[in-house]
This record gives sequence, structure tokens and C-alpha cells, in this order.
Amino acid sequence: MSAPHARTTVLGVSTISPDEGVARRLKALACTAPLHDLDARKGRLEWDAAGYQMAEIGLQAIDQVTLAMDFDHGADHAEVVRRLQPFVGAQVPHAPREEHTRVAQWVIDNLINVGSIDRGFAVEYGASDADGRYVRRRFDFKLLLEVAAPDGTVYLRASDEAINVLVGALDTDVESAQEAAETKLETLIVRGRLGDARLAAEQARYRTVQYAESLRRKLEATRRDVRSVDWLDAVPQLLNEALTHIEARYRAETMIKANIADARDEAVEPGRRRQAAELVEVVDDCIQRHTQLQARLQEAGAAFRAEQDRQQFSGKPKRPSVDVFGQLLRPALGLTVGAAHDPVAAYFAAGTGVQNPSVPSLGGLVETLLTPPADREPFGTEVPEPELAPQPRDRFGVGTWAATDAVLPDDPDRPVRLSEALARARAAGTDLPQLVALRAVHAVGTAIGTARTQGDPSVLIAVDDGTVLDDPEYGGTDLLLAVAGVEGERA
Repeated sequence: MSAPHARTTVLGVSTISPDEGVARRLKALACTAPLHDLDARKGRLEWDAAGYQMAEIGLQAIDQVTLAMDFDHGADHAEVVRRLQPFVGAQVPHAPREEHTRVAQWVIDNLINVGSIDRGFAVEYGASDADGRYVRRRFDFKLLLEVAAPDGTVYLRASDEAINVLVGALDTDVESAQEAAETKLETLIVRGRLGDARLAAEQARYRTVQYAESLRRKLEATRRDVRSVDWLDAVPQLLNEALTHIEARYRAETMIKANIADARDEAVEPGRRRQAAELVEVVDDCIQRHTQLQARLQEAGAAFRAEQDRQQFSGKPKRPSVDVFGQLLRPALGLTVGAAHDPVAAYFAAGTGVQNPSVPSLGGLVETLLTPPADREPFGTEVPEPELAPQPRDRFGVGTWAATDAVLPDDPDRPVRLSEALARARAAGTDLPQLVALRAVHAVGTAIGTARTQGDPSVLIAVDDGTVLDDPEYGGTDLLLAVAGVEGERA
């Protein structure tokens, strides 16, 4: 991705200066890439998903998770899927309910990025440094996070980047963004534009959630290690700004609510009254979130002092650890299988527990415990230039592949044994037998769904019927090779 640059002239010399606004816009585009990728990949699914607008469903999922978040818990995974079902069903109403649930679950899994190691996304972009050099940087972000609660349940939380996707900005100052949103909201209400006012009120609520989330992360980091958080300057400044923020928001939202009541009382159209009533609910929710934030701010100082005392005066664990090698493995090796079964089974039953772990994976737990907290670079880390090795030459050329197509079967009614195909290949060329054997082995696990998705008219399949391969070079089973036609997906 190429980045535009802002040019300045100093003493008649044109130089390139780093543009922070450009970097913010590039990262804003990066945060929306996973949503666009949902619609790009829906055509490669094994089931028909052409009628669903996956990006819209993704935005709705982030919205539901954001509104369900508070300080102690996030959104329940199953509850988010249930709330998404009416929205998904409205897009394809004739589809069964099970398919609507499947689509909602697929969208949430992709926003979590299930299947990756760190459950995150990474995008490279270009920017200019202070010296005017063009450098490539790596921007790592997450949209939905799986977080473990103290009771062992796993819930969802929306990241700052996900909330910024809803609002339409990235890395903006929380306080200034909130003030602008409240000013815009009050102006729209005074002018009677209640539809636009509701949208502005929802954006103001997203910013309130984001402000509370930053405080929650500070307190959570303090509980892990009080030394990792700057309680001398950074956190007191955050607390003072948050208190000022709450005081200003209470005054603003009280005036806004009064204007909404006037607009509702003066309206004669039922639709306008309904819009005003919905706007009242949004502002009430904002006031409730401010109350929760104020309560947490009042407890922040006491939480810091309690954690400081606990971490400073807590000694080493008194409970001795089990020596697995000396106390379990070596004595068990000297016993019979029957005698060693009970103590080994008792150890692993007590060590693993009877419940699922409260973290997504063991790798995620180890990474969380061992990674020290660090502030992220505002523009991302610089991507090093990789040392690329020369591309190796293809083992088999285009002519070799075409020659193997002539050796392998092409008629569905006439299968061919692997031994016969190898004999034909040796008569045609030196490299053909090895490629024929490789294609035959690959045909054992042929993915019919992939061939159907790609639109292939036919696919090579191999069946093991127990016949032993009689060949001077290769051993194993004399596979039965055949070509089968692939039917298209039914609507």
C-alpha cells in the first residue's frame, strides 16, 4: 500500500515530512479490511452464502458486543449469536434458521480470527520518517477478543479498533471526540433532526464505552503487576480527565434530554414521537454508563493501594510443587501397567481438572503470562527488509504435467491401475513416473468440495482395493485411478 506524503519547503529545499493524519487514515482502512474480506471469502464456502451481506453482519456483531460490555464482563458468545439471527434472517428470509445461526457464528469466528496463533490481524503500510525516508510499518490490531472471567467463563469484548470502525475514526482522542459528538447531538436535536440525532447519540455512546475500556485495562494491568502502570503521572492524569469528562457529560446530557422531551411533546406525527422515545433510551443508557464509570473512578485509588500492599508483602508460595520425574515417572516405570494405572490416572485427573480451561488455548495463556506489557508505537513497528532466497526451479515443467494428463485416465468408464499408468509413463519420459506417483497419492484424499467451489469439471480419484503394487521402483498399493465428474452446487 503506497502512502501519500505531505511536502514542506524549508529554505527553498523540498523535503518530505511525516504526516500523522495519513498514517491514521491508512490504519483506519486497515481496520475495515477484515470486514471487506468477509464478503470476498463467502464465495469459497462449501455452502451457499451469496445472499448474505457479511460486512453488514460484522458491523452488527461489533455493535452488539460493544453495547453488552461493562467493567466486569463482556458479551456472551451465544447471546450475541441469538441477537444476530433476526438481522441475518432479514437478508435471506427463506433460508432455515440453522443456516442463519451458522452465518452469524461464521462471522463472529472471523472477527475473532479463530485459527490464527494470536487471534489478531496484521497489515503493512508505508509512511515517511523524520528523515524523509519511506519505511514500511506493521500495524497489529484485533476486533473481537475472547477474555476469561474470574468464574471461568469466556466472553467477548470489542477492541478500540473495533469501536473506531463503528464510529468511523481511528486513534482519535477520546475526550475531544466525545465533546464533538455531544455538540453535534445537541445541535441536531434543536433543529429537529431526530434521525441524525440518534446516530450521533450512538456514536457518543461508543466513545463512552471506549473511555471506560481504557480505564479497565489500566486496572487489570495493575492487578497483574503494579509496576507495569505509571501511577505517578499517567493514571492520575487519566483519572482527572475522566472525572472532568463525566461532569461535562452529565450537564450536556441533562440539557439534551430536556430538548428531547420538548421535541417529543411538540411532535404530532407518530413516527417523530417514536424517534424521540428511542433517543431518550439511548441517552439514558449513556447516563447509566457514566454512573458506572464514576463508581470505578472512585474505587481506582483504593484498588491501587490494595494491590500495592498485596504484591509487596505476599511471600513465595508455601505449597510444594510435584516432581513429575522423580515422584511419578521413575516409580511408575518400575511397576507393571496394571499397578501404575491408578496413581498415574489420579495424578492427571487432579492436574487437569474436570472443567474446560478458562483461556482459549495453552499458547495464549503462556504468551499472556510471559509477555511484558509495553506501549504500542503510534505508527506501528517498522517492518525489516527480508533476505529472500532465490526462487527454486520448478521440478516438473508444463510439458511434464501435460504428458501425465495423457497417461492418467480421462474416461469415467475406464479406470486405470497405478502400475499400468507407471508403465506408460516410463515409456514416455524419465520424469513422468515420479509425477504420476505423486498425483496418484494426492488423489487418495481428493477434496470434492474444493473442486466444486473452484468450478472444476472433473477430478482424479484413487481407490485402495487391497491390490499390491508390483513395480521395480515403487511399492505399496496398486491404486485404482479414475476420473469423476463434479456436479455444480444446487441453488
